[in-house]
Amino acid sequence: MRARPLVMKFGGTSVADADAIGRLIAIVGAAARRPGAPLVVVVSAMSGVTDRLLALASAAEQRETDRIAEGLRQLSARHLEALHRLVQPQDAARVARDIDAHFEDLRALLTAVAILREASPNALDAVASIGELVSSRLVAAALTSAGLAAAWIDARRTIVTDAVHMTAAPLTDPTAGAVAREIDPALDAGRIAVVGGFVGATAQGVTTTLGRGGSDYSAAIIGAALQASEIQIWTDVDGMLTADPRIIDRPRVVSHLSFSEASELAYFGAKVLHPSTILPAVAQDIPVRILNSHRATAPGTLITSTPARRDTPLAAVACKRHVTMVEITSTRMLMAHGFLRRVFEAFDRHRTSVDVVTTSEVSVSVTIDDDSRLTDIVESLSEFADVRFERGMAILCAVGDNLRADPRLSAEVVGALEGFPLRMVSQAASRRNVTIVLSEADLTRGMHRLHEEFFREPVETQLAVRSSQLGKDL
Repeated sequence: MRARPLVMKFGGTSVADADAIGRLIAIVGAAARRPGAPLVVVVSAMSGVTDRLLALASAAEQRETDRIAEGLRQLSARHLEALHRLVQPQDAARVARDIDAHFEDLRALLTAVAILREASPNALDAVASIGELVSSRLVAAALTSAGLAAAWIDARRTIVTDAVHMTAAPLTDPTAGAVAREIDPALDAGRIAVVGGFVGATAQGVTTTLGRGGSDYSAAIIGAALQASEIQIWTDVDGMLTADPRIIDRPRVVSHLSFSEASELAYFGAKVLHPSTILPAVAQDIPVRILNSHRATAPGTLITSTPARRDTPLAAVACKRHVTMVEITSTRMLMAHGFLRRVFEAFDRHRTSVDVVTTSEVSVSVTIDDDSRLTDIVESLSEFADVRFERGMAILCAVGDNLRADPRLSAEVVGALEGFPLRMVSQAASRRNVTIVLSEADLTRGMHRLHEEFFREPVETQLAVRSSQLGKDL
């Protein structure tokens, strides 16, 4: 019986050029030399490529032929330069033809967009998919050229999704069958399966994508279908951090997180992990490990179903910028049957997710991070309530399983922000996070205040202080 596979996902910076792919080869080679688990490698597009592809689709809508031609030339040259540095000449010519075929498909797609002067969602999916399809072909060839037998697997034949273009959802049973059909034979033959992330297709074979950041999701979907031993997310940082490094100069690496903690952090702004990644792993109880492809020996962050034993009160703090707060008020209907249903139906009708919710006797306040349909939402809500909204807000979220065990922690989090004008404070029944909405202008100071409060002191000092306080309370 074959051992449970190891799924290794490499992000855009980890396949950015020949040097980055060289590091990937060394990492995969080290894993391949360890006895046991067969390997599945999931790769993103080269860093920046998806943005370039979507920019070309926009150029096609405007019929900017010179811009399209130059963009295609640059993208092709970037991939072929890496190919010729990594792959033996006798194999490079064949792989170059495959890569050229993908760019010819792209050229045809852009021509069709230019004719119609419109890039439909399914056309954008087909355009955006090229980055992962080409990078995965390149990585498979580079691994084989380095003496690691690899098989390229077409992601469009592997992940079966619904037909909601640009944010497709995987269909579990059809995907499990497709993974068994496409990936299992390669693993049984002792080859490393290489798949592009982010990309799937409907049951009818129409190309779809899982949404930005979806390569992490692809790795988890495939890992769940294969009942993997572990899913590794290789990126350009040492793991999940105690705070956003763009705000806090020297955040710590969090060595161990529970699935619940990681999900909260990912959802509320931790960029290392896509929020959906954890879901298939949770369902199958598959450990997820975040590692740095630039520092392969760093231990990274392990995410498991079991709560972590840690030496700090919180796991981390996360933040989300560019948030809009919407307040819905009705003295006549709030307590009436169906009021909350009508509120959330308005957001659902306009396909807008709500992040944070608080209620009072006469109002409901929510936050959204996508305000592109705000005018329509306000119009729908105004049919039965008074509506106010405020842009320029931010979410600051303190996360940790210890919040469940120590009820004082929530008060300490809010107390640490004394003097800040807090607009909303929320804690879900799971009590793993305290979520605070404040002005985006106050976000940096607020995160510094929380990080200093809960992560600044040596471990022994924090534990001693908290033990002393607990003793006094008892």
